[in-house]
Amino acid sequence: MATVTGFVERIKYRNEDNGYTVLSLNADGEEYILVGTFHYISEGEMVEAVGTMIEHPVYGQQLQVESYEMKTPQDTLSVERYLGSGAIKGIGAALASRIVRRFKADTFRIMEEEPERLSEVKGISEKMAMDISRQVEEKKEMRQAMMFLQDYGISMNLAAKIYQQYGSRLYSVIKENPYQLADDIPGVGFKLADEIAGKVGILMDSDFRIKCGILYTLLQAVGNGHTYLPEETLLLQAAELLKVEPERMEKHLMDMQLEKRIVMKRNPGGTAVYAAQYYYLELNSARMLHDLNIRGDIPEGQIEEKLLRIQEEEDLELDELQKEAVRQAVNCGLLIITGGPGTGKTTTINTIIRFFEEEGLEILLAAPTGRAAKRMTEATGWEARTIHRMLELTGGAMGEKETSMSGMHFARNEENPLDGDVVIIDEMSMVDIHLLHALLRAVTVGTRLILVGDVNQLPSVGPGNVLRDMINSGAFPVVQLTKIFRQAAESDIVMNAHRIHHGEPVDLAKRSQDFLFIRRESPDAIISAMLTLVQKKLPGYVHAEPFDIQIMTPMRKGALGVERLNTILQNFLNPPSPDKAERAAGQTVYRVGDKVMQIKNNYQIEWEIRNRYGIPVDKGLGVFNGDVGVIREINLFAELLTVEFDEGKMVEYSFKQLEELELAYAITIHKSQGSEYPAVVIPLFNGPRMLMTRNLIYTAVTRARQCVCLVGLPETFRSMAANTMEQRRYSGLKERICEIQAAIEGTGEDDGGDSGWM
Repeated sequence: MATVTGFVERIKYRNEDNGYTVLSLNADGEEYILVGTFHYISEGEMVEAVGTMIEHPVYGQQLQVESYEMKTPQDTLSVERYLGSGAIKGIGAALASRIVRRFKADTFRIMEEEPERLSEVKGISEKMAMDISRQVEEKKEMRQAMMFLQDYGISMNLAAKIYQQYGSRLYSVIKENPYQLADDIPGVGFKLADEIAGKVGILMDSDFRIKCGILYTLLQAVGNGHTYLPEETLLLQAAELLKVEPERMEKHLMDMQLEKRIVMKRNPGGTAVYAAQYYYLELNSARMLHDLNIRGDIPEGQIEEKLLRIQEEEDLELDELQKEAVRQAVNCGLLIITGGPGTGKTTTINTIIRFFEEEGLEILLAAPTGRAAKRMTEATGWEARTIHRMLELTGGAMGEKETSMSGMHFARNEENPLDGDVVIIDEMSMVDIHLLHALLRAVTVGTRLILVGDVNQLPSVGPGNVLRDMINSGAFPVVQLTKIFRQAAESDIVMNAHRIHHGEPVDLAKRSQDFLFIRRESPDAIISAMLTLVQKKLPGYVHAEPFDIQIMTPMRKGALGVERLNTILQNFLNPPSPDKAERAAGQTVYRVGDKVMQIKNNYQIEWEIRNRYGIPVDKGLGVFNGDVGVIREINLFAELLTVEFDEGKMVEYSFKQLEELELAYAITIHKSQGSEYPAVVIPLFNGPRMLMTRNLIYTAVTRARQCVCLVGLPETFRSMAANTMEQRRYSGLKERICEIQAAIEGTGEDDGGDSGWM
């Protein structure tokens, strides 16, 4: 065993989750490399470490630390080194030297016991002296807190968040009610809080535990797209989680209602239980939708005359439903236009835009994702933005499980509404209840809101079933486009998408220009065929780069799941090379040139668009679940990874944030919503019946612009096309809309009248 004492000169590597650290230690001028788990340490700290000296085959001699102790620097040189290391903000090398010259070996005692005396040193005010003292004390407290939290199996990263949230209160929180962590801190779920509670000795049937478990079950359901759970389902799932009888939980539901943590609502099929914020998101959205749903009184003859002229000028031939959509857009405060591929949604939108443009109205276009907004711009010739950007996202972060904006907010809201007279939103099937609520807050009564989407697509990744609920409520004008236009009818992609939707057979043996089926009998043969398509066959055929061609699979796990496919595809499409930096994080290696996807909403992360000289010309906040980009740089020294997203948005991720990214050579079909690709390749093999559904394969096929390639077993395709099962999504927006409608009709409120338009 060897013992070394010195100050930390440099931290070479640190895993923030488990505290594993590689550092260089200066002990009387001699450098030692130390490796081991350090609860909390920073450069400049004095350490006495005990361990075994080993010879690493690559990195040479290292001390494998078994135990260590933080020391207060004793001699003046050590004190000066510590203070000048940057460990205390505001003290550089020169100021450290002046402090030590003044107080010598008594420096640390002065800092802790008589901090006001630091102002005797030139360059230090009384305020700065107290700040230095506070930092010294805080470091000491934080180190103690980290060691305390490590005893409960809490990672370094999470321990830092807990300390930041509670400070010295964390000891009482951990010992009295660790379930509070799950409420207050993103990243702490019920299960971790429950583990801590077990170590503290809190009983299985404690009130804290049961209430936290119920709320956790509801929030888990939100992660699966539900805004509520039926009471019976909630109690069964919570009972399984808590290992407590359902009957013992019923009384807690009433308490949680009184505490305003949940809302219980009697529906036709039973009682719905909401985490409170989701009930009010639905209720307030329903109220705002109703307020927008007013009628104008523009004479029909006037609309027809103008519409006829626009058709002649633009050489357009609209069918009766498209004309009806234009008429409704003119006289409705709120309109929904829905239809499958090739039914003329884009032509209808363009005609509506032209109509309002001639009236001199301000028109705003938006879509849920950057890719969808880009497609909307290309299709209309008008600038379309993401909904987040149109609403001017600004400020701090929103936690994954929070519904309040907690610092992050949209600058556009009821107090600062959008400046448009007409707001048109495309790809509405992707919009969840959070985004709908934020959008409605920014649209004033009298502004026309036109919502466009394909209701047969998969529902949003986030909670709710917004577009379908609005249509099924019967409360708003809906125009469903059904005619497939001649040009679209020439595409087998469009025609087969409609056949899939209607449950009609698809001829997979037909020789087609844009809808191909390649039979393969095993997962490895499917992967081999997909590689040939992506690398060799399709790029020239659709005039696109291999990276623009998207492999989309139904599953995450398994032989043809996203995780395995990405590992294989990365090796072929972006193999390791000495000139490509890379970084391992968890089971994934990230490499310069890799195609990656953001897998959670990050409202706080900054992006910037740079000109060709690298100078930023635009900047903003937010990268969202499903955004795809390419890794442009990995800086191992600064521990930063730079991704370029659509529109040239450059985003820097610290290595701690890499859990927000995953490789995107293959993505799940769910993640493809709102995107369109020159060609898509879809592996089809065996999979769970609940997952392999008609609307999943319909969504996948409609993502392709020029070519769909299905690779695998024809019987899998046929069974998916025949499987009309849809995963039940508990969403109450329809009920909230109907309740408000009924209440208003009961009071005899006038729902129409002169809108004052035009």
